[in-house]
Amino acid sequence: VQLQASGGGLVQAGGSLRLSCAASVRPFSRYAMGWFRQAPGKEREFVAAISRNGANTRYSDSVKGRFTISRDNAKNTVYLQMNNLKPEDTAIYYCAADSNAILLTVVVDHSRYDYWGQGTQVTVSS
Repeated sequence: VQLQASGGGLVQAGGSLRLSCAASVRPFSRYAMGWFRQAPGKEREFVAAISRNGANTRYSDSVKGRFTISRDNAKNTVYLQMNNLKPEDTAIYYCAADSNAILLTVVVDHSRYDYWGQGTQVTVSS
């Protein structure tokens, strides 16, 4: 199982980025997906999660209203649209897949995830 995250980069505060995570898992619709991030010297934290069918989503308070998670099961890809970026959003962003979630569940707990991508760096300058 491979998760390949991409789309990170350097952006000014107030800018936008869209992260993508392409999954080799089959069928992709069997996996709940999530995004987490880790800033230097800090623990990995939850960012956003989406249920297997995309019907349910959840966000951390720090990104709610600015980030949007979505998925395209036909393309085996989950996305994280990040708008109005702030310097405190600077981190390595990881996508993760949970093979045990039921259809409508969103998974917030990082320990529930079976598979992790390699991460993509997001740097927001002030």
